Amino acid sequence: MKDGEAGAEKELEDSFKSLRQDIEDQETATLLSGEYDSAPAILSIHAGAGGTDAQDWAEILLRLYTRWTERKNFRTRIIETMDGEEAGLKSATVMVDGPYAYGLLKSEKGVHRLVRLSPFDAAHRRHTSFCQVDVMPQIDDNIEIDIKEEDLRVDTYRASGAGGQHVNKTSSAIRITHLPTGIVVQCQNERSQHSNKATAMKILKSRLFEKQLEEQERRLAELRGEHVDIAWGSQIRSYVMHPYTLVKDHRTNTENGNMQAILDGEINVFIRAYLEHKAMKTSG
Repeated sequence: MKDGEAGAEKELEDSFKSLRQDIEDQETATLLSGEYDSAPAILSIHAGAGGTDAQDWAEILLRLYTRWTERKNFRTRIIETMDGEEAGLKSATVMVDGPYAYGLLKSEKGVHRLVRLSPFDAAHRRHTSFCQVDVMPQIDDNIEIDIKEEDLRVDTYRASGAGGQHVNKTSSAIRITHLPTGIVVQCQNERSQHSNKATAMKILKSRLFEKQLEEQERRLAELRGEHVDIAWGSQIRSYVMHPYTLVKDHRTNTENGNMQAILDGEINVFIRAYLEHKAMKTSG
């Protein structure tokens, strides 16, 4: 095949892929009818059981979602990261802004389980690690959430991790504890203590709003006589690297063996399957 023909074929193939992706995105958008689905999202990752492996898994998941947002041309802002003791991250919080960011990412909320031969185990044994992914809508300023000043404890501290000399020498990071609920939010990556506090308050407002929504959902379920599991620890997906390679979503039974592609952010197959599954349950 001549170079010109090969180039034309490649261009045609890329155009076909782009068209197919546009069609899939439009079809997915028809499944997003929730009141807050079009809102920006706040995504948090917390390392769970598994020690250093779990903290490494948290960093892998942060990369996965960052790559996914890049593929979608979404804007992301890392608000907070807490480094692991030996490697990885204990936690990370990211703001994601793009069309239907919350509606798409809400499918990721829950526990993500990793099974692999541990790179941190001298005997190279198989380890299982867990991370909690939390996703909530970033609500706009028109929604009223009553937050009393006396209900807040505000602490300042020096940020850890990347950020240069300014981050390490000034106590610009903010941690806010909402005393009635025990909700803790923190922000360290903005330019000033004032900016960090404003962002932390925005996250706190979203978390309190999400808590209200979950309580409403529970009450409605009780009135309908339904059992709804909105537990913190619901395991939603397993990523198995040993003794075989497979990613399985336990809610939809969707499976995919292309681990590298998934870790590079190609998770639309799981998002679409979850949205279809939820739509069927709602209509049923």
